[in-house]
Amino acid sequence: MTLESEVQSLRQVPMFREIDPARLKLLAFTSERVGFAPGQRFFSQGDASDAAYVILVGKAQVVLDLPAGAFKIAELGTNDIVGEMGILSDTPRSASVIAEGEVTALRIDKRVFLELLGQFPQMSIAVMRELAKRLERTNARLAESSS
Repeated sequence: MTLESEVQSLRQVPMFREIDPARLKLLAFTSERVGFAPGQRFFSQGDASDAAYVILVGKAQVVLDLPAGAFKIAELGTNDIVGEMGILSDTPRSASVIAEGEVTALRIDKRVFLELLGQFPQMSIAVMRELAKRLERTNARLAESSS
């Protein structure tokens, strides 16, 4: 995957849509491209929230590690971002993220992510909208599983 294709992928992420192409190019350049094998964890529940990940290729599951076992709360795919919630709340990871198959992702360091929020206030609004949607979906899944 080229730098330009990474920029195009970032452009598809709602919270990055308003950021100018030159800044997205810099973000792609400063981010680390990482690969995950099937079943490999991006991070585990309780880990430090040190980065966000944008999935470039592949799918992953968001899983709560509960005493009764793992509970899948979401599935992620191409152009989805994960890990930003812990950065924003400055708390450990609230769930684990596990690759379903081969996954390629961009790892955005916490410091870089927070700098972007400071430079682009409209990004903060997009982040809040995305988090509200996730909360709504998670609440619906939890209600489904308890009935």
